[in-house]
Amino acid sequence: MKEVVLLLGGNLGERQSFMQRAENELEKKFSIVKKSVMYESAAWSGDSEGDYLNRAMIIATDKEPSAILSEIQEIEDLLERKRDKRWGDRTMDIDIIYIDELVIETETLTVPHPLIQDRKFVLLPVCELMPAFVHPVLGKTNAQLLEGCEDFGEVWVFEQ
Repeated sequence: MKEVVLLLGGNLGERQSFMQRAENELEKKFSIVKKSVMYESAAWSGDSEGDYLNRAMIIATDKEPSAILSEIQEIEDLLERKRDKRWGDRTMDIDIIYIDELVIETETLTVPHPLIQDRKFVLLPVCELMPAFVHPVLGKTNAQLLEGCEDFGEVWVFEQ
């Protein structure tokens, strides 16, 4: 079984509803091991404007990385994800952050996620779940990455 760390996020529509629906769909396809609390943050970059909800999740699966990506993209499509703008507003985005200690670089998938060290909205929920995990490329723990992160955007626990 592989342990896969995902980051779920979205800023359009009924954000909580989309998060719950994404979790429900993930549960149909994978075994959910653990999930962080929900965080809220201002848009990070690009053409995105509204505040995001984010949550990290660890799933367990025997599926190959390309199959995991395919299943995740199917869930995004089901939840009305539009891919017309890079880093634009979205109903749901599900990123693969880690797959065990694997390092993968293909045309369609890069693992670990190449920008984790630059994004506090990713590092906070991931650190909640696995602060001591060592990034297989950068050689630092998630806690160390968070400590050195130069993203000064505000990220807070979402009060439901």
